[in-house]
Amino acid sequence: MKRTRTNHSELPGNPQSAIRIPKSPDLSRYDQKLELILRTAARIFAEKSYHSTSMRDISRATGISLAGLYHYCKSKEELLFLIQDHCFGRVLERVEERLRAEDDPVEKLRLFIENHLSFFAGNMAEMKVLSHEADSLAGDLYEHVSNKKRQYTRLARRILSEVRRTAGTSPQNGSAPDLTVATYALFGMMNWIYNWYDPRGKLSVMQLVDSITKLFLTGFLSSDGDKAFVFSSSAPAESFNVWRAPHKTGTSVRGKQK
Repeated sequence: MKRTRTNHSELPGNPQSAIRIPKSPDLSRYDQKLELILRTAARIFAEKSYHSTSMRDISRATGISLAGLYHYCKSKEELLFLIQDHCFGRVLERVEERLRAEDDPVEKLRLFIENHLSFFAGNMAEMKVLSHEADSLAGDLYEHVSNKKRQYTRLARRILSEVRRTAGTSPQNGSAPDLTVATYALFGMMNWIYNWYDPRGKLSVMQLVDSITKLFLTGFLSSDGDKAFVFSSSAPAESFNVWRAPHKTGTSVRGKQK
């Protein structure tokens, strides 16, 4: 699928004009080269961090000259934007398509988890970049990606609300956790896998999906065991400082200077 090349000077003012890598396997040479650049940039950002990576690093890794690299993207920030925009766009597009054929809230949740984990298990470098470099963009590029993230988060929250309603629990009677807490706890469980999960290991992606779905829905203990725990929220949370005392000017590590 061929497409008109984007005018990169329009990107900051109009993120909707950003490059979208087509889903068709029939990519033009331009598209193939751009995809190589984005894949390579994601890997290097994941290994070295975005701020420690230079365009020259990406040029060396791709074998594309700096001049050639700037033909596809005018800055390192635009590279990061294209990676984030494409990843969030594909994940959101695919899950919305799959959810259209499902009515059961619990199955919707499992589909959401499976879609998220299967995508990122196959794109671990991109997952790390999305998690670590969320605030490295600025201005309109940041806002454009943030809008997609908010849309994705709202979808997860809506599914969890349906699951809770079906189960007959509500926050009013104290039988359900706060919906916002639950939503971000779910993303925390899913997004952390890049730090420990090996797609080539003994745990398959589907086993990972089943485990996280069950763990999230039922908790670590069964519902019967859960009834034994009653938490008191009356005591205020205490402030905790990892340092024994504030650092004071004129004191050394061993004590006051003489």
